[in-house]
Amino acid sequence: MTVLGTPVAATTSAPDAVRPRRWWRGLLRHRSGMVGAVLLAVVILAALLAPLLAPYSPTAVHFDVPFQKPGTVGYPLGTDNLGRDILSRTLYGARTSLEVGILAVVVSTVVGVPLGLVAGYWRRADAVVSRLTDVALAFPFLILAVGLAAIRGASLSNAVLALGIAHIPQMIRVVRGETLRIKSTDFVVAAVAMNASSLRIVGRHVLPNCLSAIIVQATIIMPGAVLGEAILSFLGLGIQPPMPSLGVMLSDAQQYLSQDSWLAVFPGAAIALICLGFNLFGDGLRDSLDPVSDARK
Repeated sequence: MTVLGTPVAATTSAPDAVRPRRWWRGLLRHRSGMVGAVLLAVVILAALLAPLLAPYSPTAVHFDVPFQKPGTVGYPLGTDNLGRDILSRTLYGARTSLEVGILAVVVSTVVGVPLGLVAGYWRRADAVVSRLTDVALAFPFLILAVGLAAIRGASLSNAVLALGIAHIPQMIRVVRGETLRIKSTDFVVAAVAMNASSLRIVGRHVLPNCLSAIIVQATIIMPGAVLGEAILSFLGLGIQPPMPSLGVMLSDAQQYLSQDSWLAVFPGAAIALICLGFNLFGDGLRDSLDPVSDARK
């Protein structure tokens, strides 16, 4: 079937659609993006293999060897005030941070993407969704997350919900903007001219062309969620002891910084590596998925 002499299949092969070969090539040529990918691969692999790599249980207490220096035989990164192995706790803490970050991204995506599509495609709904989004964005992300966690109580599930809900407005804004842009493209106009239903247009034409922006936004939300989990746990509103958490480790280390500063170095370095990896990888992914930059290349 044709519209104005142009095959619909040709119009729907939009230049903005994600082409796997092209964006993979662009990502491989992006130096900082590949550095971020390598950092993430190392961190994720270490977190997944934590039960095999950790020499001790992260909650095992050894009262006879507290405050062991890094490099001590049997304790590569030393021990804390209770004699718990810092290497084991850092590996499991990174695993917890990644778990919270992934679940927070899932929550923000599941809720934010449909609302962004609705706000971008249906003008009447946009007036309501955008105003509610503006109200949520008026509160800083961390304040909103801390407030939600404080209301619901301190636990892993509540931390995930608080961080996921706090990132929903950002996802709505990104998806809404992409929907407004794609809504005016030729292949969507052609679908409208063929009397295709709005749900079909959104599901078959708009959403697939929003995927690149959604993926990039997810890589931006991840480091924020990881850092947010560390802050909530540091404040006692996230993961609760004796469960290992990078934020809990920093909270425990703050009272011993004057005598044993390394207690905070390793969990802090783990948080920095995770956030740096996602930021670099997100930059590379954004540039490789950008149709404008891809066309220039």
